[in-house]
Amino acid sequence: MVLLHKKSAPAPETSVSREKTKQIAKKPKQISDKTVLESDKNDEKMYFMALGGLEHVGQNMYIYKYHGKYLVVDCGMGFLEEEIGAGDVQYCDTTWLEKRKQDVVGFVITHGHEDHIGALKFIWPKFRKPIYCTRFPAEILRQTFDGLELDYDPKRDIVEFDANGATLDLAPFTVETFHVSHSIPEAQMLIIKTPAGKILHTGDWTFNDDNPIEPATDYARLREIGSDPKLLACVCDSTSASRQVPQTTEIQVRDTLTELMKNAPGRVFVTGYSRSIARLKMFAMAAHAAGRIAAIKERSNPNPVPFVGLPEFREIGLDFGYLAENDIYLHRDIRDLPAEKQAIFLTGSQGEKFAMLTRLCHGNVKELKLMPTDTVIFSAIIIPGREQDVSYLYNKLARMGIKTHTIFDTDHVHASGHAGRPEFERFYDMVHPQVSIPMHGDYINEMLNGKMAMERGGAKQMMVVHNGEMIALSDGQEAYVSDTIETKFVVMEGETERSADDQVYKNRKKIATNGAVFVTLPIDKRGFLKGTPEVSSAGIFETDDTGFMKRQIQIEITRAIDELTKTERKDRNNLVRAVQTASNRVVRASLGADKKPQYTVHFVQK
Repeated sequence: MVLLHKKSAPAPETSVSREKTKQIAKKPKQISDKTVLESDKNDEKMYFMALGGLEHVGQNMYIYKYHGKYLVVDCGMGFLEEEIGAGDVQYCDTTWLEKRKQDVVGFVITHGHEDHIGALKFIWPKFRKPIYCTRFPAEILRQTFDGLELDYDPKRDIVEFDANGATLDLAPFTVETFHVSHSIPEAQMLIIKTPAGKILHTGDWTFNDDNPIEPATDYARLREIGSDPKLLACVCDSTSASRQVPQTTEIQVRDTLTELMKNAPGRVFVTGYSRSIARLKMFAMAAHAAGRIAAIKERSNPNPVPFVGLPEFREIGLDFGYLAENDIYLHRDIRDLPAEKQAIFLTGSQGEKFAMLTRLCHGNVKELKLMPTDTVIFSAIIIPGREQDVSYLYNKLARMGIKTHTIFDTDHVHASGHAGRPEFERFYDMVHPQVSIPMHGDYINEMLNGKMAMERGGAKQMMVVHNGEMIALSDGQEAYVSDTIETKFVVMEGETERSADDQVYKNRKKIATNGAVFVTLPIDKRGFLKGTPEVSSAGIFETDDTGFMKRQIQIEITRAIDELTKTERKDRNNLVRAVQTASNRVVRASLGADKKPQYTVHFVQK
């Protein structure tokens, strides 16, 4: 059964006799128009809901509920939409959950990517509940919290568990973890258990067994849980469900990088994800095989920064034994070598504004300049929403005469951390849930995931739902949406937290599209003009005193205000409306009837 829309809870059977029914009918009670919700503390259902992570990539934050207690899985940042004109990061609005924070038992983290842990630095202080994770994300979080000078206990607030598998007692939940392949070390699948049943939460995953820094996925445990008839649901990553070709392995990437480095005439720059320690290892092995010395490009500014970047990930890889001491050096240690001996890994695969590759393309790195003999390899896909920024890099490098290799022109230059159809088929040959709940992907990929779960995995039902829709799950029973809450996104600019639909951002969008007009009115206390209105603009007309449009707007504003009655001009709202109407008359005549600038009116008392 495919369920895509909300379904109400089934009505309970009644044994009330007809006579009793008549008695009740004689004494009608006032019925509230509010939705009557089931009591979570009394029923034996498990509930699942996402605050973020459904029908889009990133911003993963999932809630499991049983007997009135809440377990949070992941807490990630999202990808900002450029048209918001906003600041630094975006993440889930947790207002609803904050009202229930006394019943939150903790945060369990599947792996250390920013879209799964990046929002903890903003959200965790609101809850101050334990964070359970393996040592790799734990180290990232500790360094991040230290950099931001958060008040926390490194051991009590961030609790490490074994990356090879662990069991966490978070009553009323028991959470079992086991290892799965991904593009970052120590990724985990979760088995979330209560007396009501079990749910498999995959996190991000793929089957990439040729990863030299970690063991393969724990297939034995996956088959065991997947064949359990009491498996209520599988909440499964859908990011790349539409990919038809088999997964490229890290070993294939290593071999591709080796050949490209052997044939490059000068320096080779490789850009990718800084948390992909396996890719750094492959890069180092390829450089060694090609007769080059591998290095990362350290920051130009030696001062400490309140975030974890490529230099820190290199150090973490060394500390944890994923990288050897002689695998990767710093660029400053190898910059005097001949160009054909250098291989340099750097940030910027997504065209980030302050990443090293972007700064190199702008010529903003004093100690390192790109040259036509260089080769740049993009060992990464383009994250949705970053297409324009990456395209800029492609074109900028081409204009500089620099040879590039990307996923569009070179095979096996990148290994994804997400499963495609061949991997899903293997997965659902092992995993047979009662209900499929696709997550983390756009709508079409979630649909493809759910369809494979039913056709290949034998699921009786799939629930393709929205963020904020709570799914009730019970053994052998049909799943349904029991409740819906409003979900929003929050944008953090510096130290200011705003809703993504804040009027500030609406105004920015309007100004960016239609421009703005700023008017200063010199008036007396009766509302009469005491001079010529001062007019300036952003994106509408030139600001010099001889500008035609500016002069026409001044004339029309003066005329409109002069036409107001004595009573009308006493209300400043009438003055503002007169300014807008008069200005629109000039702007639309010159720029088109659909032009709607943002107007700001200031008053100067004369």
